Amino acid sequence: MYRPKVPITMAADIKAILGAPLPSQVAKVIDHIDSHCRAWIERCPFIVVSSINAAGDMDISPKGDPPGFVKVLDSGTLAIPDRLGNRRVDTFLNVLQNPSVAILFIVPKRREVVRVCGQAVLARDPDLLAEMAINGKLPDLALIVHVKEAFFHCGKSMIRSGMWEPERAGARSMVCRHMLKP
Repeated sequence: MYRPKVPITMAADIKAILGAPLPSQVAKVIDHIDSHCRAWIERCPFIVVSSINAAGDMDISPKGDPPGFVKVLDSGTLAIPDRLGNRRVDTFLNVLQNPSVAILFIVPKRREVVRVCGQAVLARDPDLLAEMAINGKLPDLALIVHVKEAFFHCGKSMIRSGMWEPERAGARSMVCRHMLKP
């Protein structure tokens, strides 16, 4: 196990190294979904949901569907449908123990992302599930998120990563063999 020679253990150390947050970055955090966030969410085909259980174990789960699959129910509430997948249900079990979640909304070929944090509950409301049907198939349940904060995150990480430049990722054969489908 690697052990750092110069560990950082105090918040003051981080602030001394990195400086204070830019006022513009602090000011952009809002406690609701405004029209800009809503437009982004409605164009978004891919999200990543993070959660944590009562023991402190974390989960991060990708979810995707056609743009607009996440429903903005009102300025303080989102609904995320669950579709058949690997059936690990880690996020849902975590939410039952600790309702805190964070979501990253990613729109292809855009540098920015939207981050939303809030408290989640699970629901099977028939009318809501019917609203989220795709090709007549209803989701099994919905993750309802009550928004505590939302904001546009700058695009520097997407730019540096070359996320939208697939040629930078290398050949598909570089991926672990067990992950490739025939």
